[in-house]
Amino acid sequence: MEPAIILLDEHTDQATKHMLQTVIERKRKFDLAKRNHLVSIWASMTMAAMLLVYVYFYIARPYSDSFFDMFSVFVDNDNHFLFLLATIGLYGFMIVLKQMRDKAEKEYQGLRCEIIDKSKDLWKQESQWTNRHKVFEMMKKNYDINLYHENK
Repeated sequence: MEPAIILLDEHTDQATKHMLQTVIERKRKFDLAKRNHLVSIWASMTMAAMLLVYVYFYIARPYSDSFFDMFSVFVDNDNHFLFLLATIGLYGFMIVLKQMRDKAEKEYQGLRCEIIDKSKDLWKQESQWTNRHKVFEMMKKNYDINLYHENK
């Protein structure tokens, strides 16, 4: 369990601490998925740009007289097909990572909103209710998790 959550002894009970720990773990999972997706976007766009530049300078310009000549030169070399296949593969991988990011975001936002909805049940005692803002501030400051509002 996170040290900052362990220090919330008087402000929360054990079940609430577990929920806060789970939302932190899901936030980290979402951040990792978001970063991986961003890297895949840049990789696939870079690969596509390299393919287009290569095709333009080494195939389109020298053989611009005929489309059939350009097509023949492109198809004759196996490396061109592998380059195209790698670019398409990176694009497909980017889509898979986008789906993983969306799933992680849905899980994170769902649990975050659940904590917000159940805040009256999680901090039942009057002393806990009046001090819950300390928990919210700690979550915002340490983990960038907003528990004040349901909107992102």
